Amino acid sequence: MTLLTARLTLICHGATRAMREAAFPGDEPLEPQALAKAAALAPLLRRVDAAWSSPARRALETAMALGLAVETEAALADIDVGAWGGRSLADVEASDPAGLASWMSDAAACPHGGETIVALIHRVAGWLEMMKGAEGRIFTVTHPAVIRAAVVIALDAPPASFWRIDVEPLCFVRLQGRAGRWTLRSLGTR
Repeated sequence: MTLLTARLTLICHGATRAMREAAFPGDEPLEPQALAKAAALAPLLRRVDAAWSSPARRALETAMALGLAVETEAALADIDVGAWGGRSLADVEASDPAGLASWMSDAAACPHGGETIVALIHRVAGWLEMMKGAEGRIFTVTHPAVIRAAVVIALDAPPASFWRIDVEPLCFVRLQGRAGRWTLRSLGTR
């Protein structure tokens, strides 16, 4: 019996204004220098058997700059931060310090009315479950929150560990799927 192996590379989209300003983004474009950095990484993606992207503009622009022909996948969308969308972290902290503190300390909290960290982890787990039967080199372009969730799942870590994973723009996280589970292969910028 041959075990199928999927190699999944999750790529964080390039930098945006909201990232630079520590804000919760809307559907915004990449900054010009992020497009150039993504294009410079394109030669690193040698063999691509399948590729997906979040439907967000910043993810699709990154995928295009990387030269990936992607299918959009709703499960790869950024976490829904509800009423906090488009606001700066400083603004939210000033207007709702208790809500922000609860969101950062309780993975089941939802003070913004959007999606909890636990719900995001379950959404990403469902997508990874569908990918278990995949084979070959698979690339996705998505968001820091989705990549954190995937790492939590691969490590079978508690949801509270979500905030202890730092995901930079254009970083690559590689997972390997075999025998019904995912393992973390590497985290890095290439």
